[in-house]
Amino acid sequence: MTPTSRSGRKCCGRVSDDEEILVRTTPSSPVGLHRVLDPAGAALPQAARVLDAGPELWADEVRIDVETLNLDAASFRQLSEKHEGDGGAVRQEVLAIVAERGKMQNPVTGSGGMLIGTVAEVGPESPLGLTVGDRVATLVSLSLTPLTVTDALERWDGRSERVPAAGTAVLFGRSIAARLPEDLSPDLALMVMDVCGAPALVTRVVAEHLARGSAPTVAVLGAAGKSGSLSLAAARAAGAGHCIGVVPFEAEAALLRPTGLADEVVIADARSPLGLAEAVAAAGGPADVTVVCVDVPGCEQPAILATAQGGTVVYFSMATSFSAAALGAEGLAADVTMLVGNGYVPGHADLALDLLRSTPAVRTLFESRLEHA
Repeated sequence: MTPTSRSGRKCCGRVSDDEEILVRTTPSSPVGLHRVLDPAGAALPQAARVLDAGPELWADEVRIDVETLNLDAASFRQLSEKHEGDGGAVRQEVLAIVAERGKMQNPVTGSGGMLIGTVAEVGPESPLGLTVGDRVATLVSLSLTPLTVTDALERWDGRSERVPAAGTAVLFGRSIAARLPEDLSPDLALMVMDVCGAPALVTRVVAEHLARGSAPTVAVLGAAGKSGSLSLAAARAAGAGHCIGVVPFEAEAALLRPTGLADEVVIADARSPLGLAEAVAAAGGPADVTVVCVDVPGCEQPAILATAQGGTVVYFSMATSFSAAALGAEGLAADVTMLVGNGYVPGHADLALDLLRSTPAVRTLFESRLEHA
């Protein structure tokens, strides 16, 4: 007979070969509905205000011992600007958000980030294929991941997106995680996996344009950043005919030009409708595919104006207002397809890691970011 604890949990599953774990016996949902506390039963975990972040598992869940959090760029920028660069205040707000919500979800941007850690417990019905001791990166947002922090983030100065942390996180039956590659440092792998949805979707979109008979012109806004540089590399590898990298400052242009990732590098404010469109046109546009990888709001309509009729705009920024994008396209009589970069495309992690390995210029940009983080 399977033993049951006083709290209604039964022993089934293992932490190691000689240690059983207790799992909760109440029903669970593969998408995490059972963890939603507020509003109970009325929202998925990402849309919920509060989650149950307790480390005790349901049968299809996995517990991760947290090593590093990686805040998404839009969220970190908003927090830093709110607190005028005061790292201590940023740290305290992140702690307060996690304590209140049971997850890391910036209440202004709605976004979170991702994490790396070690698998500590695996429920007996988990479909994720993970084993205790695996070092993994979660490929789902912190905005829907039950999370506790146990070290008060004492090793983090609040001045970078990468957050050394101790605590626990829980993956649901329908979550996604990838084992960390052995040939890359964990921090480098985390940076790549944090934005791996972008190059995968760009690859797909470029392939669709090629199937219609032409090699597209691709413009990437925020081209010197993580998702931007990987998107340029993906576009090139997928067969784009002309790549334009758009950056806001000369310092970023100086970083991007020597890489050869873009055929043309232009300096333009992605929030300036006519300025951006004119800069892209002068560099060989308008673009058949425009990829928005900047972490500031106000780029929705400029990106549309920089895109040719019949083209595609891909929004990867969590600062995007999708109502502004939709209504803006209507108001401009723009016949463009607009895609939300949702962060998941099958095989996205492997594709992004392979681009890093095969494109020295991308790896150099990423390693430079690590050095200055």
